[in-house]
Amino acid sequence: MAKSPEYEHPIKAYGYAARDTSGVLSPFTFSRRYALCDLIFGSLLNMSTGDKDVRLKVLYCGICHSDLHFAKNEWRMSTYPILPGHEIVGVVTEVGSKVEKFKVGDTVGVGCLVGTCGSCECCANDLESYCPKQILTYGFLYHDGTLTYGGYSDHMVADEHFVLRWPENLPLDSGAPLLCAGITTYSPLRHFGLDKPGMKVGVVGLGGLGHVAVKFAKAFGAEVTVLSTSSAKKQEALQGLKADHFIVSKDPEQMQRATSSLDGIIDTVSASHPIEPLLSVLKQDGKLVFLGVPEKPVEISAYSLMMGRKIVTGSATGGLKETQEMLDFAAKHGVTADIELIPIDYVNTAMDRVLKSDVRYRFVIDVANTLKAP
Repeated sequence: MAKSPEYEHPIKAYGYAARDTSGVLSPFTFSRRYALCDLIFGSLLNMSTGDKDVRLKVLYCGICHSDLHFAKNEWRMSTYPILPGHEIVGVVTEVGSKVEKFKVGDTVGVGCLVGTCGSCECCANDLESYCPKQILTYGFLYHDGTLTYGGYSDHMVADEHFVLRWPENLPLDSGAPLLCAGITTYSPLRHFGLDKPGMKVGVVGLGGLGHVAVKFAKAFGAEVTVLSTSSAKKQEALQGLKADHFIVSKDPEQMQRATSSLDGIIDTVSASHPIEPLLSVLKQDGKLVFLGVPEKPVEISAYSLMMGRKIVTGSATGGLKETQEMLDFAAKHGVTADIELIPIDYVNTAMDRVLKSDVRYRFVIDVANTLKAP
């Protein structure tokens, strides 16, 4: 008979989890594996892999829109209970006997991944986020056959390969969303060559991903244009985020004036939206990079791509090496997310507000100060 989550592992843990497709999160008692596993413990407890594990006390955890998708099983891949959270910042409390990179007291982060196959071409090239056998931070089966649980919890355990060193001058709370929103926008800017001073970069959508994309593009020295369906975000884009230009994408005249003006576009919108107008503002060899996941397939004219040799592509998060690079870059250039800090018991209200895009621009849970075990 399978053990309940509370008894799968030796160390008791506490957090907030969803039990069904309602997505409602409530207090949840479960368990984590040992981090300190010498041969004796490994033999007695059948946990010999724990010698590379790092245990951390969770301080802050960001709320990503994908947390809501998983909690409600909107992507048809959830296994309940779902305990979300993959933008985790904490302090190391234990390390396994073979851990080399971290020590007790270090401030660290854990992002979207806690495991991969470690042997495929993607893993060999520091592209763990594209490993076909990747193990997400929550809702996936770990190597030992137990379900992974995320950062809406009092502590976390992860193999040291998937733990990031936290830069000393990077804020813990407003830095937490960089572990997903940050790397998801930083990676395509770097990979597709949009990270050079003077590049003309467009950002579609000014939400959790979009506002960070603007900040990274500006930090790279790009000339940034925000494209939005509404003029309501113009002031925030130009004055708050220091974008250089703002275009209402539904305005044909504004779009016409911007024809063939951008080297690349980072499209962060998950709602269905027209793509052809965006292609028109790309230069020759311009790149449109999808980060959002619209429910309906996008429609693109082959002619629009041929006339200008334009590229439509997509990007997921980055590998661990690139994520560390991103954190260090963010610390150096003062890039953080704009956040609203909340207590854990506000999480269901926060999820409702995420659904309504009623946050500027990311919720972060103050886990350490508001999550109290029974």
